[in-house]
Order: sequence, then structure tokens, then C-alpha cells
Amino acid sequence: MAIGITFMIVAVIVVFIWILVEAKRMKHKIFAIFLIILIIFSYVSFVAVIKNNDDINLKTASGIAIAGKVYLVWLGGVLKNVKSITAYALKQDWKATNKTVEEAEVQKEDKPTIWDRIKS
Repeated sequence: MAIGITFMIVAVIVVFIWILVEAKRMKHKIFAIFLIILIIFSYVSFVAVIKNNDDINLKTASGIAIAGKVYLVWLGGVLKNVKSITAYALKQDWKATNKTVEEAEVQKEDKPTIWDRIKS
């Protein structure tokens, strides 16, 4: 019996240590996945922005500088739009009650229904 309890305690300690090690590795994996997604997004968006601009020549230094400026202006516009959408969403009335529904219910209660007319 004592060997079984000792084995269980050791097993719990081993599992606990394994979970701690995996949690550390998972944190690094999540960061790596975030970086990969960020790099892919940057590449795809850069290609999409530059593809529409025929004046940019990526074989020259001045062309690369112009492409960088165009991309940063586009990225700034995207961030500005995200900011305005977020601000608009935050300005909305997110209360749990809907006043239009409450007002409609009050108006319903004031008007006599067909059944009230039939009864009288």
C-alpha cells in the first residue's frame, strides 16, 4: 500500500513538472506562431499594395524607397480605419435594455386589444 501511495505522489510530481515545462515551451510556440503570422501578413499585404502600382521598380534603391513609403502610407490608412471602427463601436450604447422595445411594449399596453373590444 505504501509503495502505491509513493508511486502516485511521484507520478503527480512528474506530471506537474512536465506540465510546467510544456507551458514554457507553449509560450515560446505561441510567440513563434504570432511572428510567422505577422511576417506572412506583411508579405501578402506588401505584394498586394505594390502589385497595383506599376511605377514602382523594386530593382533600384529609389524604387524600394518609394515602395516602402507607399506601403507605410497604406498601413497607416489601415490602422486609422481600425481606430475609427473601434471608436465607433465604443461609442455605441451597449446597455442591456433596449428602449425601443420597452416603448413599444408600453404603447401596446395603452391600446385596447381586440379581445377587450369584444368583451365590452
